[in-house]
Amino acid sequence: MNSNKYFNEVANKWDDMRQDFFSENIREKACSVAGLEKGKVAADIGAGTGFIAEALLTKGMNVIAVDYSEEMLKHMEQKFKNFDSVEYRQGESENLPIENASVDYAMANMYLHHVENPLTAIKELTRILKPGGKLVLTDLDEHNFEFLKTEQFDRWMGFKREDVKHWFIAAGLKNVNIDCAGGNCCSTSNCGCDNASISIFVAYGEK
Repeated sequence: MNSNKYFNEVANKWDDMRQDFFSENIREKACSVAGLEKGKVAADIGAGTGFIAEALLTKGMNVIAVDYSEEMLKHMEQKFKNFDSVEYRQGESENLPIENASVDYAMANMYLHHVENPLTAIKELTRILKPGGKLVLTDLDEHNFEFLKTEQFDRWMGFKREDVKHWFIAAGLKNVNIDCAGGNCCSTSNCGCDNASISIFVAYGEK
């Protein structure tokens, strides 16, 4: 099984699974750091079933939700069928289906550790930002829980914050800041023999 097949298979139960992984505090921190302005355009990249998008929509944003998994997007579309301010697009981290310099905010939660090349992904997130636009990314600090690679198809075992800062700067972002997101990501292995509790960071940069 690959990561796309995994996410297609768990799409209908992802919201319940996500609640065990991390709390709503993470998205509130991300939105707070972004300094959202009502009516602006925000891209939710690696949107899943809409954890970040839900907060963006309730704050009056126009949302472009991008995910590689068709099933995740279908589930999300059903979930937000009463909102007309959200678009759904299937796409990959290296080639986002969004025009250059077209969004005010790019948000990505627990996305980076699933991409093949983090710097390439961050450059793509930067590409879609308008001048002055803001990138806010939440993800895992570096860890050594191998079962997350084998069971949940994580490509990366978290990140060093200094590496993330370097990638943001290399992508052309300024006023870069990496801070604690105020929560941990928790997961138990299928065998029940390992429990992960990993701190989460929030990374911010401006184009």
